[in-house]
Amino acid sequence: MAKKQYAFYPGCSSQKGASGSNFATSIQLMNEKLDIQLNEIPDWNCCGASIGYGEGSELQRLVLNARNLALAETNLPGQDMVSGCPACWLATREAAERLHKHDNLMTDTNEALKEAGLNFKGTVKARHMVEVLVEDIGFAGMKAPVVKSLDGLKIAGYVGCQTNRPFGIAGESFENPMYLDKMIETVGAEPVAFDQKVTCCGGALAFSEPEKSQKQIKDIVEAAYDNGAELIVTPCQLCQANVEIYQSEINKKKGTSLNMPVMYYSQLLSIAYGGGAKEAGLDGNIIQSAKLLEIAGKS
Repeated sequence: MAKKQYAFYPGCSSQKGASGSNFATSIQLMNEKLDIQLNEIPDWNCCGASIGYGEGSELQRLVLNARNLALAETNLPGQDMVSGCPACWLATREAAERLHKHDNLMTDTNEALKEAGLNFKGTVKARHMVEVLVEDIGFAGMKAPVVKSLDGLKIAGYVGCQTNRPFGIAGESFENPMYLDKMIETVGAEPVAFDQKVTCCGGALAFSEPEKSQKQIKDIVEAAYDNGAELIVTPCQLCQANVEIYQSEINKKKGTSLNMPVMYYSQLLSIAYGGGAKEAGLDGNIIQSAKLLEIAGKS
């Protein structure tokens, strides 16, 4: 049996065929090597993400997330609820904290949950996968299973907004969080200086106000190039999608030639732990890193 077990909330983007499904693929080998067992919460629902703030009431948003928390409490008691998606983590953690703080909201939420035969007691802790890696495994623990060094790769660690504010990772600076840089070092690669580390990618503005979002993305990618990076690594599914996908659109509009690979930290770890391209979910990336593919292909 695995040493550490967690109630796992995949979130919509990591489902099979979704935009972040390769993240879900890449964490499997990573977790196996780190003795982490993720137990998927049965019958989980969408957290509401940003649309929950735009279209729903506060109570509706809280109930959506409290249902997942209650399912974790009921089916996987004693296990922290872990998400790999920053938006899901934020929505869930905010809901848990507000319900703990306001008795009237807890009462109203549980009244709604009665319809599903559930009751949220408030015993489960909402965490991000990065928190588990940093706080429970540690950087030395992450380094121990490395069998393929990523030596020679220069990588920009792009944290983005949602894993950084308002909660962030314990002990990290909001202005210059270092955990991605340290992860990059654990796999033998070189983290580059990167002044766009916590810049927003535009998020959902990619749809509603694409010019604003694409300006942000252009700045992020060009800063990575300017500092000698060969690829960008991020903990966020939305950041990964936006910064990778819209480079071609920016090239058409601005006459640039952006072609920067954007990967998940879990893909780096999986390859360093001996995984191949398929195990690391590299087939889910639009822009490939030739060097990373070469390392992944080594036996």
